[in-house]
Amino acid sequence: MLLIPSVPGGTTSARVRVWRRLQSVGAIAVKNSVYVLPNTEACVETFQWVSREIVALGGQASLCEAHFIDGVSDADIERRFEEARNADYAALAGLARKVLRALAGGRLTAKKRATLEAEVGRLQKRRDEVVLLDFAQATGREAVDGLLSQIGRDLSPESSAKGPNGALSPLRRPRGGTWVTRAGVHVDRIACAWLVRRFIDPRGKLKFVQGKTYTPAAGELRFDMFDAELTHVGDRCSFEVMLTRFGLADVGLVALGEIVHDIDMKDEKFGRPETSGVRSTILGIAASIEADDARIAAATPLLDSLHAFFSRKGMGR
Repeated sequence: MLLIPSVPGGTTSARVRVWRRLQSVGAIAVKNSVYVLPNTEACVETFQWVSREIVALGGQASLCEAHFIDGVSDADIERRFEEARNADYAALAGLARKVLRALAGGRLTAKKRATLEAEVGRLQKRRDEVVLLDFAQATGREAVDGLLSQIGRDLSPESSAKGPNGALSPLRRPRGGTWVTRAGVHVDRIACAWLVRRFIDPRGKLKFVQGKTYTPAAGELRFDMFDAELTHVGDRCSFEVMLTRFGLADVGLVALGEIVHDIDMKDEKFGRPETSGVRSTILGIAASIEADDARIAAATPLLDSLHAFFSRKGMGR
C-alpha cells in the first residue's frame, strides 16, 4: 500500500511535519515522496488520517494499493521494515543494558530505585510503541524483551541478592519433542535449531510458526520467540540460555555461543575474530534461501565445522 504525498514547495516546516508523521506510523520511503505500509485495515486507516493532515497543510496525497514489478521486491520492502525496527530495538537494548549495569552496581537506595523504575517505565512504553510498528516481526525484539524481563526480576526485592543475570534452572533433555520457533529463522534461531538436532534432542521435530499469533500445544517447547520457555534472558541470547539450561558446557559450544551472542545482540561483548565471517555467511544463507528447514540445513556444515575447530585444545579461547 502506497501513500504519495505532495506538500507545497515553499513550506519547509510542513514537509518536515509530514516526514515526521510518516516516520511515527512506521512508514518507509521507497522512492522520492512514496511511502509504504502493509496493506492491512489498520494501516489503510492510518494512511487515510495522514492524508487528511497533509491536505490540511495545503498539500495533496494519493493512496493506492500496488505491487512493484521491477527494482523493488516484496522481500526488499519487508527487509527494510525489519531493518527500521531493528534499529529501534537496538537503541532500546542499549538503554536497557545501562539499567542492568546500574542494578549490578550494588545495593539500591530508595532514590536510585525510583530513578531506575521511572527509566524502565519509559523503556517499556517505547518498546510497546515500537512493537505496534513492527510489521515484519523484527529479530531485535527478543533481546529487548529479555533485557526488560531481567530488569524486572532484578528490581524486585526478593531478587536483590541475585546476580545481574539471575539464575537459570536446569531442564531435562526431551526425547522426540516438538520444538517451536518463529518462521524466517536467522542466526540465533538457526544456531538453536542446530543445537537441538545435534546435542539436545536429535529425534525432535522443528516447527516454524508466526510468533505473534501462535498458541502452543501441550508439551511443545518454544525457543527464541516472545514468551517462549527458552529465549533471551538478560544480556544472554537464546543459544546461550539453552546451553546453560541443558548443562552444555562443551568448550566448542561456549565459543559458538559467544559468536552467536555478538551477532544477535550486536554489542561486541566477546569480540571473537571469527564473528564477522560467520555473520556474513548466515546472512547470505538467509538472503538466498527462503525455507526455514533449508536454511538450517545449509548452515549445519558451517556450525559443525566451527564446533569441531573450537573443540580442539586451546581453540575455544
